[in-house]
Amino acid sequence: MQIWVNGGLREAGAARVSALDHGLTVGDGVFETVKAAEGRLFALTRHLDRLTRSARGLGLPDPDLDEVRLACAAVLEANPMPLGRLRITYTGGLSPLGSERGDDSPTLVVALGESARRPDTTAVITVPWTRNERSAVTGLKTTSYAENVLALARAHEQGASEALFGNTMGQLCEGTGSNVFVVLDGEIFTPPLVSGCLAGITRALTVEWTGAQETDLPRPRTRRGDIPDLHPPRRAGRPPGRRP
Repeated sequence: MQIWVNGGLREAGAARVSALDHGLTVGDGVFETVKAAEGRLFALTRHLDRLTRSARGLGLPDPDLDEVRLACAAVLEANPMPLGRLRITYTGGLSPLGSERGDDSPTLVVALGESARRPDTTAVITVPWTRNERSAVTGLKTTSYAENVLALARAHEQGASEALFGNTMGQLCEGTGSNVFVVLDGEIFTPPLVSGCLAGITRALTVEWTGAQETDLPRPRTRRGDIPDLHPPRRAGRPPGRRP
């Protein structure tokens, strides 16, 4: 396997970043994971737009998207596979220990790994931890994924493949790596962005297909210990000619 690290391809065993990289020491970084099928990437431009928004949200310099596209193409060519997950990671680079950033250039890593096709059905659980819709990093796809690691491990322990978070108002927010859609009487519902969920790429496409509008969440109507409230999340409408 060959991985792109800061300007060129490296064999996996030689693909290294500094032990003082801010993405490693404090999680100061952003990323995107892009579906790769037969050497073609799904919605790369949308992913790169979100990568830039996330970087700006963290106060990182805008990534050089021409370099990122070059890196993606090089990694795809060097690692042919029928179905994979292309991971683009962009961090604060070499920095002092602690929260303060250094003056070094950001780190860019692009890697590709094989992926299995998702099953048609799956099981999910809810977890007691919450998403903070008022967090400084709400809506940013950062490398700080420890909460997701814990929640997904809990799901696997209980025989499920995904865990669902509520937010601090007790309302449905998102999964560890997924947006949530609920179909009721032929209509699609999904939590609005004000719930604190990440603006997923498939979510955005669904919103465009249905001509939906974002709405505010109501005040919560749940009791302590209840499953996060589903009513009413954002109405996405009926997708003409498409199955949810």
